[in-house]
Amino acid sequence: MKLYSTLTRRLEELPPPPGPIRMYFCGPTVYQRAHIGNARPFALGMLLRAWLRERGYDATLVHNITDVNDKIYDAAPGASAELAARATAWYIEDTGDLGLGLPDALPKATDAIPSIVSFIEKLVAGGHAYEAGGDVYFSVAGAREYGQLSRQRVEQMEPEEDNGLKRAPQDFALWKATKPGEDTSWDSPWGLGRPGWHIECSAMAEDAFGPVFEIHGGGLDLVFPHHENELAQSRALGHDFARIWMHNGMLTLGGEKMSKSRGNDMTIRGVVDDWGREVALMLLLSGHWRKPLDFNLGTLEQAAAQLETFRNVFRSPSEPVGDWADFEAALEDDFNTPEALAVLHGWRAHELLRRAFAIFGLESLADAEEAPPELAALAEQRRDAREAKDFAEADRLREQIEAAGWEVRDVAEAPGFRLVRRS
Repeated sequence: MKLYSTLTRRLEELPPPPGPIRMYFCGPTVYQRAHIGNARPFALGMLLRAWLRERGYDATLVHNITDVNDKIYDAAPGASAELAARATAWYIEDTGDLGLGLPDALPKATDAIPSIVSFIEKLVAGGHAYEAGGDVYFSVAGAREYGQLSRQRVEQMEPEEDNGLKRAPQDFALWKATKPGEDTSWDSPWGLGRPGWHIECSAMAEDAFGPVFEIHGGGLDLVFPHHENELAQSRALGHDFARIWMHNGMLTLGGEKMSKSRGNDMTIRGVVDDWGREVALMLLLSGHWRKPLDFNLGTLEQAAAQLETFRNVFRSPSEPVGDWADFEAALEDDFNTPEALAVLHGWRAHELLRRAFAIFGLESLADAEEAPPELAALAEQRRDAREAKDFAEADRLREQIEAAGWEVRDVAEAPGFRLVRRS
């Protein structure tokens, strides 16, 4: 299997099964209900893990949660820990309702403080970092490969924050001294404070997997500065860190305006509640993971229509049409889910489809929904009216069934009709 890596700008081949394949995907900063865009790296990691396990790999996924951050302090002055705990529970609930299961571990930054402090101490002892007024900064000048991931030169990089105590504008914070209004802090050799954003992930990833692992994932917006800085920190200690860097394209907003009043809330919770988890998953599968994905009313409707097309296959007699090798080839080539869906659209073999949809968390497509008994009775009356050539009555009954959200289809086998929920 081959996956594109941002670090090398080419497709990289995974080792043969069973691997192992250890994956660390950056998760959310928890201060509000997660946006549907946050579901993309989560779903990518979960779907990739499912496929790798199908292929016989020993695949493990760690998906971190950033629960100490300036955004959390700003959102809940004096109560940041309470908000972070509540928003963490929301995130686990909302992503869990996508029906893909959960990662093997969901480490929180606040649980990794001892590892983070130890990591920073090693960087300071090695001359890669320095203390400045209670803060600790990583020295970019000593990182010869800095900029390799984002393809930038140091002198062209925008500094993250202004601080006259820094040795260079591009140096970034590893530890931040507690400021007025911040209600959480931890002890350290440099005084009370809390970790910088980037060091959290280096420490949590290495806590999970050690100094080298196979795949690091996250949104394209994390390439710089977050992942560039993670790579620099770990390389400074002589660690290889991640071998393949997967950065999913961002969610774009186009077409019709999104709003709760239109039934198209942009949170994971809103999309799942308004459209169902299957539509959310089909939308995410419909775009290649490296490309931008447009999120609007039209693309949601297209995802719903695709689902109905697949459901209709399961409502029809099975034909032995389908070749697993074609499906496998699409996913082995940079995990191309749109191409895999195109393959599935040509299949009629129910068992193969069930096997494929199980990987995508869409086993429910094979479940035929039973029509209410009163509609089945109307369909029987319509059948009898057609046999009596009372076509006006048959049309009236058909319209009544359609008004209830169902479609009646004439078939040769008993009882002579099939009721299908309208899309």
